[in-house]
Amino acid sequence: MTDSRDEPLVLGIETSCDETGVGIVRGTTLLADAVASSVDEHARFGGVVPEVASRAHLEAMIPTIQRALKDAGVSARDLDGIAVTAGPGLAGALLVGVSAAKAYAYALGKPLYGVNHLASHICVDQLEHGPLPEPTMALLVSGGHSSLLLSSDITSDVRPLGATIDDAAGEAFDKIARVLNLGFPGGPVIDRYAKEGDPKAIAFPRGLTGPRDPAYDFSFSGLKTSVARWIEAKRAAGEEVPVRDVSASFQEAVVDVLTRKAVRACKDEGVDHLMIGGGVAANSRLRALAAERCEAAGIRLRVPRPKLCTDNGAMVAALGAEMVARNRTPSDWDLSADSSLPVTDPHVPGHSHDHDHDHVHEVSKENLYS
Repeated sequence: MTDSRDEPLVLGIETSCDETGVGIVRGTTLLADAVASSVDEHARFGGVVPEVASRAHLEAMIPTIQRALKDAGVSARDLDGIAVTAGPGLAGALLVGVSAAKAYAYALGKPLYGVNHLASHICVDQLEHGPLPEPTMALLVSGGHSSLLLSSDITSDVRPLGATIDDAAGEAFDKIARVLNLGFPGGPVIDRYAKEGDPKAIAFPRGLTGPRDPAYDFSFSGLKTSVARWIEAKRAAGEEVPVRDVSASFQEAVVDVLTRKAVRACKDEGVDHLMIGGGVAANSRLRALAAERCEAAGIRLRVPRPKLCTDNGAMVAALGAEMVARNRTPSDWDLSADSSLPVTDPHVPGHSHDHDHDHVHEVSKENLYS
């Protein structure tokens, strides 16, 4: 058995949206998961304000890194690499994380890995359930993404099967919560109200589920409009809006489509397990319905605990550790944030190491294996 000290010790930085996440992992073991959230600063605007998020990341970065190192009981010098979300996400927010990661990597003489936010959401499951099966079928659902992905190697091969063509699932939750005057973010509060409502009370539409519709793509814009109009009609008639029933019926429409398409993709691709990640994976009804449908189809379900589903630094560190373990090429010092980094790029590798500005990586490789 491998000595755990031989496994890569990696710090991960996540700043794609409104959470400053710093995680530290050794191999597939989570040592620290420090998060500073600016969600309260965005609540009065009813959504994330990029400039506010970027400034909050700047203020939180160093204290959050120091907290993670302290929680993990390690020194920055002990690290084998620094991983950071290079995209996709809010450009200004990403830049804060990338700049911090470069500064720490350069100062410490450690390799730098710019990684993909979506691939990180898949890789975080290794911290909970051990190494990912290959291939892995993943359903990622969050405020910005609803995607079905097939990965044969999380460090180099992620293939998109389907994605949202308009609103992401989390975005729809936020918008419906706003119409119901439930505040921001919408996911947790709708989940809470839905528990006391009837999911069959109102027959809301299931987007893109017709025989000629794309098998694995998602659409929640029509659902959102339908729910909003239903609520408006009630109010116009002077009737009380049944918030619990609306929440339950809306939520059911979302999770019904998500789980149905994910199970279908597993069957079509011959994959006998499903991993669900992203912020909406914390939704209790999505977890329950996915478990029910996977069991009926003979598919093993892997869902990380809710804290690891939302944006965090641990997921970035997990993918970074996998990059180091598989000896993937580190990123160059000219690594930049890419707000629309495609999921087909799990990480942003550097060029060949004959450039002058790559000399620190050559030094750091000695540190890595000494």
